[in-house]
Amino acid sequence: MAVTFSDLHTESGLKSLDGFLSGKTYISGDKLTKDDIKVYSAVPEKPSGDLYPNASQWYDCISSKLAASFPGKAVGVRIGGQAAAVEAAPAKEAKEESPAEDDDDLDLFGDETEEEKKAAEQREAAKPAKKKESGKSSVLLDVKPWDDETDMKKLEEAVRSVEMPGLFWGASKLVPVGYGIKKLQIMLTIVDDLVSVDCLIEERLTEEPINEYVQSCDIVAFNKI
Repeated sequence: MAVTFSDLHTESGLKSLDGFLSGKTYISGDKLTKDDIKVYSAVPEKPSGDLYPNASQWYDCISSKLAASFPGKAVGVRIGGQAAAVEAAPAKEAKEESPAEDDDDLDLFGDETEEEKKAAEQREAAKPAKKKESGKSSVLLDVKPWDDETDMKKLEEAVRSVEMPGLFWGASKLVPVGYGIKKLQIMLTIVDDLVSVDCLIEERLTEEPINEYVQSCDIVAFNKI
């Protein structure tokens, strides 16, 4: 069954998409499907990472998949009826027009002069350096309480109270450990250059005042996005 959302040009539509994508990589299941392509084509631009972190992460993922599928080509999306198809836009060859010159003035086999080499080096040096985009990672964290008397609701509230640039909390659930004790299993997305998971655990989640509820934290899964 195709997944649909309200007008994705509006805040309410993007909010609905962001909520649906919480804890998910793709729209339907664990693989890229036509549902992803259809919804991707309806989003006018990349959603704000601050306002819609799940939708923004999903948008980057789909963009990367499409770019990898059609390297060197502009990728467009066509929706027809219930089916969606991805097409690679044909590359247009740029034709450079040069002023007419006499054949006698052309030196097709001449060596590049020192002046020409220097000019080429200056052009290369003048090109603006490409800004390297910071990568992101998806992390699954186990948060363990002190005992079976620990208030797990307050534990989760304490964990989610940690805020820092590049950190986005996702879906969570309680998992039985034994003897009446449950642990909190929670997803988070981080910007690699801004957040260290080890520092997050050692300096925030297991320090005061959160250590009133949290005994320890373990990284269950760590995947680059």
